[in-house]
Amino acid sequence: MINKPQINPSQTIDPRDLRQALGAFGTGVTVVTTLDTASRPVGVTANSFNSVSLDPPIVLWSLRTSSPSLPAFDACGRFVINVLTLEQVPLSRRFATPVPDKFNGVPHEPGQQGLPVLTDCAAVFECRTEQRLEVGDHILYLGRVEAFHHRPGPALLFCQGRYAQSVCLELDAT
Repeated sequence: MINKPQINPSQTIDPRDLRQALGAFGTGVTVVTTLDTASRPVGVTANSFNSVSLDPPIVLWSLRTSSPSLPAFDACGRFVINVLTLEQVPLSRRFATPVPDKFNGVPHEPGQQGLPVLTDCAAVFECRTEQRLEVGDHILYLGRVEAFHHRPGPALLFCQGRYAQSVCLELDAT
């Protein structure tokens, strides 16, 4: 049964209830990386990634305004979206926590612009920040894809507060 609360304009929305409702929409899991002003790697787990345009190739993701990583993403002007595979749940958890050196022991290599690219991801998108918008409690980054690669295999998903596995089905179009 769907919980359908009645909301009138004078009521406030319960953030926890809203988060639970939004969790019904399954998303992919990414680690977004960049370099800080001292050229040290920075990375955060994000499931706010989405495609915006194919021509020109534009993607988006968002980061909380309170994130300690925000200054690095703003200063660099570039970022890498690393789409995680099912086997990379530990990476998702690691980059979602305030570990001092998140890249210690994490296999990665420099991308075309020197930013950290995690190895063995389902897909990687190397981007230049096109636009930065403050929206509520997040910063929305729009990035132009300058390079990408991908490989077959199950991508990591997040739905209803849990990790999930993608399953691709061939559906008959008739």
